[in-house]
Amino acid sequence: MIEIRIAKKEDMKAVLGLITELAVYEKEPNAVCISEQDLIQHGYTESRFDCIVAEHSLEGIIGMALYYPRYSTWKGPTLHLEDLYVKPTFRSVGIGQQLFESVIKIAAEQNVGRMEWTVLSWNEPALNFYKKFNAGLDAQWQIGTLTQKQIALYK
Repeated sequence: MIEIRIAKKEDMKAVLGLITELAVYEKEPNAVCISEQDLIQHGYTESRFDCIVAEHSLEGIIGMALYYPRYSTWKGPTLHLEDLYVKPTFRSVGIGQQLFESVIKIAAEQNVGRMEWTVLSWNEPALNFYKKFNAGLDAQWQIGTLTQKQIALYK
């Protein structure tokens, strides 16, 4: 049996494990530099993100959707889905859809002007998943980033 629910502090060890699995899948195995304590601090003390998990009655946490509020100068309040991940052995049975639809419902409840996320251009399974929802996948926009090290130069 699978339960979709709001994540608790106690789930952050498993969520970190899923984040790490996702980083490996996305060919960035050494990119994760946060800890379980960081997730607890950022999610529950500082309220920087929210998270929904999929919990299997025997296997524990097998999937998650981590999201947070943003603001668009064009659309007003938006919701950004940072990560949606389901363990490979539990894919193709609707768990990803349940997690994604749960986030959509939260976006609707919050009356946001847009829900957004990023997906790697080579990740065909993810692209096909989002297409099932008639999601707009815009190839024109590029993601810009600065690392913590680059940002620190401005202190």
